[in-house]
Amino acid sequence: DLRHPDLAGQLVRGATFTGCKAGKRPCGNGDFRGPDGKNNGDEHGTHVAGIVAAATNNGIGVAGVAPDADLMPVKVLEDGSGSYKDIADGVRWATNHGADVINLSLGGLPGTQALPITGLATDLSGAIAYARDRGVLTVAAAGNSATPICSDPAFTDDVICVAATDRNEVKSWYSELPNKPDLKAVAAPGGAGLIACDDDVWSTVPTGTGSKACGQSAYDAYAGTSMATPHVAGVAALLYAQGRGVNAVERALLTTSRQPVTGLRGVYSPVYGYGIVDAQAAVAS
Repeated sequence: DLRHPDLAGQLVRGATFTGCKAGKRPCGNGDFRGPDGKNNGDEHGTHVAGIVAAATNNGIGVAGVAPDADLMPVKVLEDGSGSYKDIADGVRWATNHGADVINLSLGGLPGTQALPITGLATDLSGAIAYARDRGVLTVAAAGNSATPICSDPAFTDDVICVAATDRNEVKSWYSELPNKPDLKAVAAPGGAGLIACDDDVWSTVPTGTGSKACGQSAYDAYAGTSMATPHVAGVAALLYAQGRGVNAVERALLTTSRQPVTGLRGVYSPVYGYGIVDAQAAVAS
């Protein structure tokens, strides 16, 4: 929601790749309403955006992980579904327009991990490689099907796969395990996914769509690896703001994340990847 009071001041130019007329892509500015002005999106992207960079010190709502970061809204899904081509085009567009971090709070169904391996998703994997070659880090949601490996595109090489934990630093019941061939995986707060609002992640939603059961009209509590991923994207933004390049940002994220039981850092486990991302440790590294 480009009009949200906690997000409006954080935005730079965005783009829409869904609902466009033939030959006119992109066709919008990334708003959830779509290029026709109708509310044909959902609250998901607005919630993710607030976790990354909702404004702070304004007396309302929530504060993002990186409240001084710019948000570039690129809409590639329509009501929770879309095509690999739209996602790939969005990744390339964001890269070409100055993005440092690409947050993909989305994923395919179980089994789509085979697509990048077999070459059937070369457009998206190629776009991710294109971004990486230009210094852009991609982070993606592990998935919410409780399977033992990251979903695609989090499964793709050079993408940081993000699993979800609850408020007690236990892997959330729904989260995929953060396992993938290149072992680039971490965990972050994603909520418990149960009944209580306070067990999930509070963030921005389009004004008027918030749950009355959970509080306010412009804020709501959601759970999912989609909510965990922007926590990592926000920490990555803090690291880029220090002048680090993509390899240094990735290294800091992986080596300073903490295993919740042992407290060890820079050690991989099949349940938490390299551990729960630690913003303070990362920026101090």
